[in-house]
Amino acid sequence: MAQVLEFKLPDLGEGLTEAEIVRWLVQVGDVVAVDQPVVEVETAKAMVEVPCPYGGVVTARFGEEGTELPVGAPLITVAVGSESDGGETGASEGSGNVLVGYGTSEAPARRRRVRPAVVPASAPTAPAAPTAPAAPAAPAVPAAPAAPAVPAASDGPVPVISPLVRRLARENGLDLQELQGTGPQGLILRADVENALRAAATEERPAPAPTPAPAPAPAAPAAVSSALTEGRRVPLKGVRGAVADKLSRSRREIPDATCWVDADATELMRARAAMNATGGPKISLLALLARICTAALARFPELNSAVDVAAREIVQFDHVHLGFAAQTDRGLVVPVVRDAHARDAEGLTSEFARLTEAGRAGRLTPAELTGGTFTLNNYGVFGVDGSTPIINHPEAAMLGVGRIIPKPWVHEGELAVRQVVQLSLTFDHRVCDGGTAGGFLRYVADCVEQPAVLLRTL
Repeated sequence: MAQVLEFKLPDLGEGLTEAEIVRWLVQVGDVVAVDQPVVEVETAKAMVEVPCPYGGVVTARFGEEGTELPVGAPLITVAVGSESDGGETGASEGSGNVLVGYGTSEAPARRRRVRPAVVPASAPTAPAAPTAPAAPAAPAVPAAPAAPAVPAASDGPVPVISPLVRRLARENGLDLQELQGTGPQGLILRADVENALRAAATEERPAPAPTPAPAPAPAAPAAVSSALTEGRRVPLKGVRGAVADKLSRSRREIPDATCWVDADATELMRARAAMNATGGPKISLLALLARICTAALARFPELNSAVDVAAREIVQFDHVHLGFAAQTDRGLVVPVVRDAHARDAEGLTSEFARLTEAGRAGRLTPAELTGGTFTLNNYGVFGVDGSTPIINHPEAAMLGVGRIIPKPWVHEGELAVRQVVQLSLTFDHRVCDGGTAGGFLRYVADCVEQPAVLLRTL
């Protein structure tokens, strides 16, 4: 007789506590192989496919597309060990490779439909996606009628595991003990907190005065209230929510400052053209700027660091994991080039292209989006000259590069038209003073104006 096993949303790493179901890859009744992807989810870091560690017949799914589930919530149940599988998918132990990116090397078996008689009678035969599903471990026991929402006891544990949910409630003065969660076993989800906040905002709207007042009341508060309660709402979740949280934390914790300088990039553009005229892979401008960054960080290591607030220490890194801002259909992402200081211009070009394509396709892994020590932001591709970017927490600095355009410039004592770029450096004032930041930015500008300066560090 088949054994029904429950597969729960695994820990996807990097402190992620929840994910949104984007697309189911299997249906109830499908036969799945060990480590076959069964669902595509979007986390705060990336969009990933989740493989199932069991092989067998899918008997139930939990959650519709668009539903947000916490780590540990049921995803699917699988009947394993059935004779109808012919030994193909009857491995009840599974692979154990439940984390994204750790599947078997073999291609997944083709999914096939099975006859309804094959599905064990004790397992559900229709897709089940309730917000609070009955525990699948005892399918033979009829589900009890839903109990009315009862606030949790003030002295009992709060059924919430997501720190993001706790923080959202704390920052808005919401008592989680008064909420009834809609997740599995009454788990409080972020949607529950957001619904409670919206309901509170609606209840707090001012009622009309009982008697007309001779003087008109100020209109501004009413307009603001109307905008907050009646405007179109876009949830801050997924990549956009992660960006919002990180930028808010950066601005709260990091005392940043920005300095900038204009540089003549004519010689850098000529050097790149000469490199690309020799044949072979084309060298990107971003790769040359990255090579300049790594050379500058070797001279000014204070900017390749992070602040350990708890220990009151500055941690300087001996490697450069270079992040770069990339705009995608899902929002702004910052992929990280590992050990950028050890790569030449051709290797940097190749890695930038690979990560950019993965970002646009939504295939970046959490590991490829974290661990950066310095960020390079080429906002010139948007047609702007300058910016004061927010530092990518917990890093200590970010170099911004504007567009390169022809401008009047004094060159060798004469007025000429040159290719000019504005460079800006935003830095954490805790790790260094203006002299270090200015020295770093001046060295970058010197390399842009005279690429031969880089020969000293090659």
